[in-house]
Amino acid sequence: MKATKIVATLGPASDSVEIITALIHAGADVFRLNFSHGTPEDHAGRAARVREAAMIAGREVAIMGDLQGPKIRVGKFEGGKAMLVQGAAFVLDAAMDNKAPISNAQVASLDYKELPRDVKAGDTLLLNDGLLQLKVTLVEGTKVHTLVELGGELGNNKGINKLGGGLTAPALTAKDLADIVTAVAIDCDYLAVSFPKHAADMETARTVLAASGGKAKLIAKIERAEAIIPQTLDEIIDASDGIMVARGDLAVEVGNAAVPALQKRMIKRARDKNKLVITATQMMESMITAPVPTRAEVSDVANAVLDGTDAVMLSAESATGKYPVETVRTMTAIVLAAERSQIYELDRDFINQQFARVDQAIAMAALFTAFHLNAKAIAALSQSGSTALWMSRHDSGVPIYALTPEVGAARRAALYRGVRPVVVPFDSDRDSAMLAAETALRARGDLQDGDAIVITCGEPMGKSGGTNALKVVRVGEHRG
Repeated sequence: MKATKIVATLGPASDSVEIITALIHAGADVFRLNFSHGTPEDHAGRAARVREAAMIAGREVAIMGDLQGPKIRVGKFEGGKAMLVQGAAFVLDAAMDNKAPISNAQVASLDYKELPRDVKAGDTLLLNDGLLQLKVTLVEGTKVHTLVELGGELGNNKGINKLGGGLTAPALTAKDLADIVTAVAIDCDYLAVSFPKHAADMETARTVLAASGGKAKLIAKIERAEAIIPQTLDEIIDASDGIMVARGDLAVEVGNAAVPALQKRMIKRARDKNKLVITATQMMESMITAPVPTRAEVSDVANAVLDGTDAVMLSAESATGKYPVETVRTMTAIVLAAERSQIYELDRDFINQQFARVDQAIAMAALFTAFHLNAKAIAALSQSGSTALWMSRHDSGVPIYALTPEVGAARRAALYRGVRPVVVPFDSDRDSAMLAAETALRARGDLQDGDAIVITCGEPMGKSGGTNALKVVRVGEHRG
């Protein structure tokens, strides 16, 4: 089985229980609900179908709700689109009605009325994911006058970015606040927050989530130029449970050439801080319409795996593409090939390491022991799954099983690199809990008699964050 996880976005191409079940069998571990599209009822229906498909497939998978955030867009055009000609003047007018189809090749409405306050002459605006480029020449009241530097077709509701960042739109909109309530109602395991600029955005999201009764883990989507400033990035990571390298809008704001190095830096920083990381955007873009990926896409996915990402993500490829199941199956093959090429140097990770917490020290000791004993598996008995998360921050080549009686913890662990979640009911007796773990893994066919496994647990059992014991056993041998 692969260690790196796959996030698949659901949409019209992947809406049925049958397709979702096939996606799980093909290698999908997490399903993304894009709150930019659809109603609360749509999201609830998809979440229910994911849970049903997971039961059919016999796997624990996670659901991630993805907030839209302050996506800044042009309005609607006469005829649905307009052609912007290089060298021509073009005006963005915040006073126009952005709901009515009245925009044209000379002037367009906006849904973000503060744009005239956020830009000045000389700024560069990028439209439709950077395919069109405008130079601001004058700001006059509600009107932003520009010169078209890179022309092309502009359609309804296409996005606007400012090169270098600097737009003041808040990370959480009124729609996002309503969608957080929806995410709680459908029991999302993860909630992705779009366009955070600083840690306060994530802290606000966590407060709103908690007030709504939610337990989802928060993923910060790094897609603004302001968010990649080293100190700011560290603060956002600290305020989150994980990050997403959201390469689409980020590339528009900082330039395509800067993104590969930023991706590597963000993945390393998140792992150093024991946080999760997802790499996203256009990973298998050609498979929206083609049954095979390009060689460049294969290299892109493989490099993200070698960088240490927890997961690689599919967007339109699985939501609206022609080949959703084939895309996940192909991505799984790429991930497995990349992982087979890895050379594990676990000892290097422990040089000069100090651990303030007993449970974290036990997690690292389990990795070290399993690696040098060539153990078949590590079994982490845990209420919250945090021990398995810490183990997953280091690549050892030894499968990690997160064994927990908590279904929610098991689902969240579906995103952890190298971790296989299993729901195992166990009581407060340590030995019976260990036997239950061994029995569950044997029943799955993952272990055989004589296999060496490393088991971690807490005494007394059932206390979150209480892992304090490590034991090496051989499957099938009597344990006293």
